[in-house]
Amino acid sequence: MNTKCTPEVIEFHGLGRRQVIGEFNGGNLSSDGGVVLLRELEKRLPVMKRLAACFTDFRDPERIEHDVIALLRQRIYAIALGYEDLNDHDALRHDPLLAVACDKADPEGQDRHREQDRGKALAGKSTLNRLELGDPARAQADRYKRIIADGGLIDALMVDLFVESHDRPPAQIILDVDATDDPVHGNQEGRFFHGYYKAYCYLPLYIFCGEQLLCARLRRADQDGAAGAVEELERIVGRMRQSWPKVRIILRGDSGFCRDQIMRWCEQHQVDYVLGLAKNSRLNQILAPEQEKAAMLYQQSGRAVRVFKDFDYRTRDSWSATRRVIGKAEHLAMGANPRFIVTSLRRDQIRGRLLYERIYCARGNMENRIKEQQLDLFADRTSSHGMAANQLRLYFSSFAYILLQSLRRIGLRGTPLEKAQCGTIRLKLFKFAAQIRLSVRKVWISFSQSYPWQDLFEQVLDNLGRRPLRC
Repeated sequence: MNTKCTPEVIEFHGLGRRQVIGEFNGGNLSSDGGVVLLRELEKRLPVMKRLAACFTDFRDPERIEHDVIALLRQRIYAIALGYEDLNDHDALRHDPLLAVACDKADPEGQDRHREQDRGKALAGKSTLNRLELGDPARAQADRYKRIIADGGLIDALMVDLFVESHDRPPAQIILDVDATDDPVHGNQEGRFFHGYYKAYCYLPLYIFCGEQLLCARLRRADQDGAAGAVEELERIVGRMRQSWPKVRIILRGDSGFCRDQIMRWCEQHQVDYVLGLAKNSRLNQILAPEQEKAAMLYQQSGRAVRVFKDFDYRTRDSWSATRRVIGKAEHLAMGANPRFIVTSLRRDQIRGRLLYERIYCARGNMENRIKEQQLDLFADRTSSHGMAANQLRLYFSSFAYILLQSLRRIGLRGTPLEKAQCGTIRLKLFKFAAQIRLSVRKVWISFSQSYPWQDLFEQVLDNLGRRPLRC
């Protein structure tokens, strides 16, 4: 086989009188220079270290080159950097800067056991895939499926990280609950056709508090959108009350979660709720006078009009108690637009209009967070055959979101990107060139001189540096 002694020269269209020539000879370069920010965040908020404690590794320690924490860092950092697929890691394993972020002592991979692996400091797709294939019943005997995740510990960690993010107990928190579709395009375990979404899909359940993720549960689509919500609320609220016994908790959701079981549980556990209520003929009839008034005012002004009605209501069969309902009679250019919500909050605590416009309507921000995770962090990349493996992929996406949300909350505080979405953070803080050089005592990282966000990068580092190291 002939060996190329000189790098291949690539010619592009000229620039004036100059030739434009390219060569792949720039040395150890990475296109993800900002990944070191995730490493700095981890040194102060050891999320990956604590996540690794949720796994049991039955592999022979003498034969391990990539421990669980290194595998998790590589997998989840890559998602944050925009690499959604395991196949991407057969190229990423050559990246020395990602290896530095994963705390590999030899970022160039020259100390690998097998000669064929030298120069590849990180794990390939097959090794990373072992995270997803663990089978508790066969772990100790199986050669390849020996890393087992404990979903209960992972769920608890997500809530613990939220609780620990508060310096002092909050007086009130609002929990947003919602379900969404996760389309599947193969014969995955647990897939079903959902009539509303008109697709074969999963139906994951999410619970957020503001921007912070508390629950991401993968579910089959052949069930009610509120299925399992009470069980998730029991463990989340229970953990919060351990640390904050006096905190006031409000549950917020759309009409898909207006279920008597959920409302009764909230009433029994001192949790308030503000939930959408699907309209019906009885509700429309009760709101009819206000709707007529709204239509008359619209005709007079030509502008959208809202009129509210606050009343007590009970369904004929499905509710176990009479509850407070707020009706919004609205008239727009397209016609009438009535809406209803049900709440446990008393009238002397908050007026109906304020409750609807200031509290209930704000739940739309949660839908943006779900989209952010699905579109920017590939929460819908559930293409493994088994449902347990797909739940683990959802966890990986969730912890990539937790990392970026923590970076936004801590590192980006007071900067122009304080409210930026994950995709914007990635584009402006992570995706720029860096060269890495190793000496006996130092790892030199040379960042691109033309990087336009240098001041922001340094400010993020300064913000992170104010927090104590916890590694």
